[in-house]
Amino acid sequence: MSSKLPVLVTGGAGYIGSHAVLALKDAGWPVTVIDNLVTGFRFAVPEGVALYEGDIEDGALLARIFAEQGIRAIMHFAGSVVVPESVENPLKYYHNNTAKSRALIEAAVKAGVPHFIFSSTAATYGIPEVSPVQEDSPRLPINPYGMSKLMTEIMLGDVSRAHPLNFCALRYFNVAGADPQARTGQSTAGATHLIKVAVEAALGKRSHVSVFGTDFDTPDGTGVRDYIHVSDLAAAHVLALEALIAEPTQSLTMNCGYGRGFSVLDVLDAVDRVTNLQIERRIEGRRAGDPDALISDNSRIKATLPWQPRYADLPTIVEHALAWERKLSEIRAEPA
Repeated sequence: MSSKLPVLVTGGAGYIGSHAVLALKDAGWPVTVIDNLVTGFRFAVPEGVALYEGDIEDGALLARIFAEQGIRAIMHFAGSVVVPESVENPLKYYHNNTAKSRALIEAAVKAGVPHFIFSSTAATYGIPEVSPVQEDSPRLPINPYGMSKLMTEIMLGDVSRAHPLNFCALRYFNVAGADPQARTGQSTAGATHLIKVAVEAALGKRSHVSVFGTDFDTPDGTGVRDYIHVSDLAAAHVLALEALIAEPTQSLTMNCGYGRGFSVLDVLDAVDRVTNLQIERRIEGRRAGDPDALISDNSRIKATLPWQPRYADLPTIVEHALAWERKLSEIRAEPA
């Protein structure tokens, strides 16, 4: 077991970042969060974890955090994640995801922080010709979101060759679910994640779920995706950090998924079964750039890390998302 170094989690008040904070804290790592709270939530940061409200391009603030907290590793989740918005507003994505990441990496190099874990995405592959997708598949993003993340991966590769910093880029597939103890979850209003949208509809927060396209080359005609439970994903980050510390000259790039897919209709059927309700489904046209299927080849992460997913079960993912959605209603109903 590696020594537990102080870790800074950027975007630690957001969806995936807050689960990583819990995973680190539960395992005894000293954790600090920086979040500008534009899309994050103060309530998502657990008690006993220092929260610095600020931006990752604020070099003076980062230098102060590194000094005050003795930071020796960074988990970088901060950024913008809505693909259609990235097409409409590419400069926002190149600023938030690429330019700000550059500022963060520069601050890390200046402070001599040796380990960096980056929240990347399967969107770096674009529309893959072969499924499941391997890490060495062509990286041909079809939107600014995927490109902004790929540019950060490239920066980390170049910087790791020039400076004593090693990194792990974890390429996420479709992240879903919530903390099994309902301590945090997907809290963003107007989120576009299918399972989040579906449980909102089941609880009456939305009138229906849109199904974008039924003419894909898949068994039921709807898009197939590899859904990974957010807590399994967070666990992978902690194991990746241990791997970086154990091999300081090694950097890693790994897919994060279960290696199997479910269609949009599979997911909606699962939500109907878990809730014993019938969600209204509205068939709409395909969205530009949606691949038929996007499934990970996860053999590399399984060979590299002692990663054993605990929640690789669609009904379990739905149940945890539903429990969090109910709790979120209570949190929002409380007086400020």
